[in-house]
Amino acid sequence: MFSRRHPYLFFLLIMCTVCASALILISLIVASGFKSSRVSSFHAGRGDVVGIIEVTGVIADSKNTINQIKQLRENNSVKAVVLRIDSPGGTVGPAQEIYREVQKTIRIKKIVVSMGTVAASGGYYIAAAADGIMANPGTITGSIGVIMEYTNFRQLLDKIGIAPVVIKSGDFKDIGSPLREMTEVEEKFLQSFVDKTRQQFVRAVADGRKMPLEQVESLADGRIFTGEEAKENGLVDRLGNLEDAIEWAGRMAGIKGEINTIYVRENRFSFLDALMGTSQESLFNSIFQRLPLASYLMKPSS
Repeated sequence: MFSRRHPYLFFLLIMCTVCASALILISLIVASGFKSSRVSSFHAGRGDVVGIIEVTGVIADSKNTINQIKQLRENNSVKAVVLRIDSPGGTVGPAQEIYREVQKTIRIKKIVVSMGTVAASGGYYIAAAADGIMANPGTITGSIGVIMEYTNFRQLLDKIGIAPVVIKSGDFKDIGSPLREMTEVEEKFLQSFVDKTRQQFVRAVADGRKMPLEQVESLADGRIFTGEEAKENGLVDRLGNLEDAIEWAGRMAGIKGEINTIYVRENRFSFLDALMGTSQESLFNSIFQRLPLASYLMKPSS
């Protein structure tokens, strides 16, 4: 009854609720502490070491991981690097940027990937650039593909009596708008975009893994694999845990005897630092981004 009498107020109430929920989520994330990185000196002075970098959660930003890789690449005591990946993937750009940084680093130092619970989609994209990949038998990996999705509010707007007005400079300027139905032409355009982005993924895996393009194509339908299945299909080199990956990386780098490690430790920012930093800006952009984003991301429906 209220929505019929006061449609604009009802819509405003809905939008305020959504914004308030988003701000609460942001505050909780900020309170948990955004991080910057520095190399731990735990094993300083103990000779050659293997550096360890953890890539966890959804990959929404590449700057911190790239910075960590550069630190270990430029540290003369670090002879090899282990990327410990526990991620379902993320947006396309950051995954490609980290992949590129791994490519640059393997020219100088060996990099081995250790897969945790999940290293799928964008998580696997990053792994493909390394010298070697090690997974647990039950690791969830693969999911080679691209997904793009958004929520359409058109029916909700119709119910509350609000008609959006859009003035645009070109037919595709508001493509993916949640305020109207997508046209057949727009759907074909976005499908083509997703297909091209998928091809970038396939080529990256083929180049990184030195696999025939046709073989990767046959695996790139979005399906997930266990670590064992991934090894059988050439997506993983060995089965083992993090300690096995450290041992492998150290021996590849020529380290004799006991293999010591260093981690890239995290420094927590204050609430104000995080609020004003680029990570906070990226988070806002991700939440309030109008355009649908193509992602190398494993979804429950994959």
